[in-house]
Amino acid sequence: MTSADALRPRRRPTVSVDVGGVLVGSAHPIVVQSMTNTDTADPDSTAIQVARLAHAGSQLVRITVNTDEAAAAVPEIMRKLRDLGVEVPVIGDFHYNGHKLLVDYPEMARSLAKYRINPGNVGAKRHDEHFATIVRVAIENDKPVRIGVNWGSLDQQLLTELMDVNARAVEPRDARDVMIEAMIESAMRSAELAEQTGLGHDRIIISAKVSQVRDLVDVYRLLAARSDYPLHLGLTEAGMGSKGIISSAAGLAILLDEGIGDTIRVSLTPAPGGDRTEEVEVAQQVLQSLGLRSFIPQVSACPGCGRTTSTFFQEMAQQIEGHLKARMPEWKEIHPGVEEMRVAVMGCVVNGPGESKHADIGISLPGTFEEPVAPVFIDGKLDRTLRGDGLVDEFIGILEDYVARRYPTTETYRRPEPVPAPTS
Repeated sequence: MTSADALRPRRRPTVSVDVGGVLVGSAHPIVVQSMTNTDTADPDSTAIQVARLAHAGSQLVRITVNTDEAAAAVPEIMRKLRDLGVEVPVIGDFHYNGHKLLVDYPEMARSLAKYRINPGNVGAKRHDEHFATIVRVAIENDKPVRIGVNWGSLDQQLLTELMDVNARAVEPRDARDVMIEAMIESAMRSAELAEQTGLGHDRIIISAKVSQVRDLVDVYRLLAARSDYPLHLGLTEAGMGSKGIISSAAGLAILLDEGIGDTIRVSLTPAPGGDRTEEVEVAQQVLQSLGLRSFIPQVSACPGCGRTTSTFFQEMAQQIEGHLKARMPEWKEIHPGVEEMRVAVMGCVVNGPGESKHADIGISLPGTFEEPVAPVFIDGKLDRTLRGDGLVDEFIGILEDYVARRYPTTETYRRPEPVPAPTS
């Protein structure tokens, strides 16, 4: 551990929750999850989207269960996923009528890997009764629950209670602080009620979703200090495009670097017709950028400047990234460790050779007015020099050879047999 690591605050170890075979919390790797935006009542489109999210790397996928039709479709969705060979745990997201649907559709309740409960949306007059009903179904089916508090759907009775207390205080706090306190109280009171109903301490995950980065950091720091439940992180409405990506990365990075967070989701608003799997890729990249997990080889590429007036190196970097992404489904099965490989594609002589030497494999392309040669570095040493129009294909071929050599395939790699003891 470096001196910088020693200065970072770290959350105490959390308990571990088994979600359909995926372990969340404790010392287990941080789990990436996502959510469908299909009509769950349409089992074909929902199963297809769940499969796509799982293939993109989502380890847990949540679906909306909001109507009788959606609840009735869940077992069929699970059958279709099994037929596709997809074993990802599927989580049911319940609001308002979850207590009724989980009782009325027992096959659906058995099919799901976890239930998400929003304490603010289980009913005001019969809040505790409805909440306990969901918990009892979870106990009967041996399912964990996520108690998911949301800024936009906070328990209004609890909020009013805390606001009234604050108004009578000698030095009232800011309304924002009271809102944050209400979120934490809602989560903790609900967890306590769940355990009083009979749910195990190791069957509870907590989240407290907000839409602003600073609020996210503050509420989760307080939650982490008050409990040892695994925490699910994410902005509840991150937004579209670069705004959503940057906001999510900023908030998640602060908390994850402090050791807070056991599972994450990046809640991006997709562009019309956009790819839902983008949120999975962003979540993975946040974790990989922080050095917390590895999912795909990372490509270092310079931004370009007046020395790189040609776009060739940009196009090459794009082609190599595309090649790595396309090959990973096969590579990860037969080349253990390849996801940690570092590749450099640089555009001129200033930093090109140095960055390439620091990577596992790299190429430094010639900048404007430089000699038209491209040195290739492997494991820190100059391996060869490429030139001509076939640079991209040549380098990709070298890359393929390097992967095969550096990361032995599971078919050919065998642990050495023990040497038998000599006989007397």
